[in-house]
Amino acid sequence: MRTQTWQRSRSSEWRRRGRRSFASAVAVAAAGVMAAGALAPSATAASAEPDPVQQGLDALVRDGGPPGALATVTDRDGGTRTYTAGVGDIATGAKVPRDGQVRIGSNTKTFTATVVLQLVAEKKISLTAKVHDYLPRVLRGDGIDGRKITIRQLLQHRSGLPNYTKYLDDDIHPYEPRELLDRALQHKAAFEPGKKWEYNNTNYLVLGLIVEKVTQHSIAQEIDRRVIKRIGLRHTYFPAHGDATVKERHPQGYYQSAAGAPLVNATEWDPSWAWAAGQMVSTNSDLNRFFTALLGGRLLKEDQLKQMRKTVPAEKPFPEGAGYGLGLVKTPLKCGGVYWGHGGSMTGYETRGGVVLKHGKPVRSVNVAVTTQPSQAVKDDMDRIVNEALCR
Repeated sequence: MRTQTWQRSRSSEWRRRGRRSFASAVAVAAAGVMAAGALAPSATAASAEPDPVQQGLDALVRDGGPPGALATVTDRDGGTRTYTAGVGDIATGAKVPRDGQVRIGSNTKTFTATVVLQLVAEKKISLTAKVHDYLPRVLRGDGIDGRKITIRQLLQHRSGLPNYTKYLDDDIHPYEPRELLDRALQHKAAFEPGKKWEYNNTNYLVLGLIVEKVTQHSIAQEIDRRVIKRIGLRHTYFPAHGDATVKERHPQGYYQSAAGAPLVNATEWDPSWAWAAGQMVSTNSDLNRFFTALLGGRLLKEDQLKQMRKTVPAEKPFPEGAGYGLGLVKTPLKCGGVYWGHGGSMTGYETRGGVVLKHGKPVRSVNVAVTTQPSQAVKDDMDRIVNEALCR
């Protein structure tokens, strides 16, 4: 089953299938993320030869792959092509809704980082300041000292803080941010601040708390005011605490405890365990709009965008050759050059997407989503679709 449209524009139930399943799902979702970007071919070219994005999505959902897949490709003029493959609900056989909402996982980190850097421009936060300057006596533990960890190190995953996602139990409930932080602080620091790089949700948990302390507003309010409303993301939101629904048209998301195990509907499993590191909901087209606006300088001043794009070598879960900036990932293209974005994993969904630049300006964007946390092989296939769209 597949659908493809071309248009011009400017622009459930909570399922308790075992407490152990939830903890496993969190561990899987916290493990993987990445990024991408693309230029859609013309309608004439698409009719004359097979479309590689559609072919790629069709291949993804075959032979035990994800139940559904969807993608959006946007060119520099706002021309948008949307794609779907598979089914949006395995219980009913319903189609995958074009450009449906999905949980975007760690793409949320880029939204959080954008707010932090806006506050840097307003001189309310300094990249060289210590966590202790904003959250006195909060970060303390075995090898953990908030007087030694900078804001830049949090943004770039170089703090050495323990990752709380490793220590979540099997209880399914809406989490408070401080509850999550307490899980991390019970464990020893992974390394001395600044000495290594290690992808870690705790960094963005702390950044969310700092934003709330500095602004006296929730991180959800600040993202909504400073990013979502500012650039007109009509289908993007940060779910309220305890809200496990997906508000608009969406494919169902599924969790699979192991290869060959039954698929469990995880669409409305509570996302609060990811908070400022991964709680948001969006669409492929809105993510394209967000990363295009960000890299195009509409959300950050030049100095802060330059800082955001200063990278250090990144390891897993990112591909070989990737670099991590301040909440932004640089990934090599197989045809040469790089693209900028992030990507994300969340219980029930996986996304890849981002923007390619020409002469410093965004010219192409793409985002691909599937409706499970897929195998590494499927993730690699998603990356190939992104590369194919960018390099075509």
